[in-house]
Amino acid sequence: MQKTPFLSKEQAQDIIKDIPTPFHIYDEKGIRENCRRLYKAFSWNKGFKEYFAVKATPNPYLLTILKEEGCGVDCSSLTELVMSEACGFKGSDIMFSSNVTPEEDMKKAYELGAYINLDDINFVPFIERVTGVPETICCRYNPGGTFELAASRTGVQVMDNPGEAKYGMSEDQMADAFTQLKKDGAKHFGIHAFLASNTVSNEYYAELASILFQLAVRLRDRCGVHISFINLSGGIGVDYRPEEPTNDIMIIGDLVRRKYEEILVPEGMDDVAIFTELGRYMMAPYGALIATCLHTKHIYKDYIGLDACAANLMRPAMYGSYHHITVLGKENDPCTFKYDVTGGLCENNDKFAVDRMLPEILPDDLIYIHDTGAHGFSMGYNYNGKLRSAEVLLKEDGSHQLIRRAETMDDYFATFDFSPYRFNTK
Repeated sequence: MQKTPFLSKEQAQDIIKDIPTPFHIYDEKGIRENCRRLYKAFSWNKGFKEYFAVKATPNPYLLTILKEEGCGVDCSSLTELVMSEACGFKGSDIMFSSNVTPEEDMKKAYELGAYINLDDINFVPFIERVTGVPETICCRYNPGGTFELAASRTGVQVMDNPGEAKYGMSEDQMADAFTQLKKDGAKHFGIHAFLASNTVSNEYYAELASILFQLAVRLRDRCGVHISFINLSGGIGVDYRPEEPTNDIMIIGDLVRRKYEEILVPEGMDDVAIFTELGRYMMAPYGALIATCLHTKHIYKDYIGLDACAANLMRPAMYGSYHHITVLGKENDPCTFKYDVTGGLCENNDKFAVDRMLPEILPDDLIYIHDTGAHGFSMGYNYNGKLRSAEVLLKEDGSHQLIRRAETMDDYFATFDFSPYRFNTK
């Protein structure tokens, strides 16, 4: 299956007149259409809401687009809470899912009226002491062991290891937490869990929903509490590789509906709202990293050196993750050259691709690295004194807007006190 850029060479060249490479660019039209598909898929649940994981793409321009499409935000830190507040999110528009939480962060979440999701049973006395317990409270569940979903009709087997994850509580801890929080005045309870990452299986969400729906029934009966919402969190993945299956959100939504009607409705729990907390699915395919080929090198292998590096997109260096690459203007050329596509960091793992078959690449060619809209720019860093790139929005009318300028050396040096080192050379 072909991966098609949402940006043409001509559009990229026009943008570069104003904003030099490298930069991350986002497709407003694709983002909005994807939001609408998600809400259509879960329209059967009257309380449904998507809480976009801010950590995936923390940019207020993009958060505002999501807000206009009805989304809330999932925050994990004080900074994300403040950014979301500045964008107009408040109250039940915010889900605060944090771990190892500082007091200042918890106080801000409480002040904003956010749904607070407690990661640990020890957070019960913590929140009692720091803010008091709100009427609606959520707890994060970890079933332990290994989560495994047998190969689905897409031929994909989903496996992950919750027992090795630092997040969440056991079922007994959930019950103890709910019981104590109820004594503290909580009236409405939420359940949250995340069991597997970047799944390309339509069945994953329904399997997770089944686990959480059954847990909700048990906790209601055991603790005598009202379960107000169940947050299925993230985990719906994207097809980074062209040969991978693409998730069908309409099928996913319908499979969750069937589990809801099978498990919750007969228990009289048909008022439970379904929340999602998607980052990758919402943004990854609608972002790209645009870079320019600076150099070619031919020794024991053939190398392409870009003006971008792992400081702009660290997933390949950190995880060995695959990101598809298109040479703009050469989309139809045969891929007869084998390259390692690299950046300029003093690290040998600073590679966007290894042994990748591509068209011939020459200096000044424009490189489009796909699916960087989530966990792309946001994971950037300043190793080797590299500066974070600009972010650009490709608007629905085809125009472009700078939504974050590139860092400068003044930004890099701003946290130092250089006064002892500013010598008068006259």
